[in-house]
Amino acid sequence: MSWTSTERYRISPAPGGLALVQELLNTLAIPPYGDDVLADDATGGRWLSDVTAAWAEAQGWPGPSGLPGTEDLRRVRELRDRLAGLVTGEAEPVRAPTDVSLRPGLDEEGRVALVPVGGPGEWLEAAVWAQVLLAQAEGTWQRLKLCRKPACRSAFYDRSRNNSGVWHDVRRCGNAANLRASRARRKQRAAGTG
Repeated sequence: MSWTSTERYRISPAPGGLALVQELLNTLAIPPYGDDVLADDATGGRWLSDVTAAWAEAQGWPGPSGLPGTEDLRRVRELRDRLAGLVTGEAEPVRAPTDVSLRPGLDEEGRVALVPVGGPGEWLEAAVWAQVLLAQAEGTWQRLKLCRKPACRSAFYDRSRNNSGVWHDVRRCGNAANLRASRARRKQRAAGTG
């Protein structure tokens, strides 16, 4: 399955359903990689149609009803903002997700699945919240992060052994910060011995 927003950052997709959440978070504009995928109705509508169709097909679910409209994209943009706050720990605790519809179903292995229903925006929101819930239950949610570099903030899955990653790419985003920290430590050591 191709994730266009995540691929443009040259990031490996998160495992399982977190790839869907990561893809949504990576629709945000981050120079020099690209513009906000959801900025206009035409581009955002194509992205929403493509992602919901690909996700529905991969899961063996029926896709959303209807074509994406302005209201669907507004809903998806708000969802992206809420998810970013949730990933960074800056979410408002009382701010609940909007109403979405999920129906129980069975996957190919006979396990219960939460199947989204509704128009494209509601469908995607339902699918994303279901994946967040599953990731939290599996203990993988805390590995989905936003790059610490303020100019980047791309979503990545931290594959480090101790879950200590803070940059989506250490060479691109972490190099300058690591160099500054190293110089500060050297300066501090030199001041302490002098």
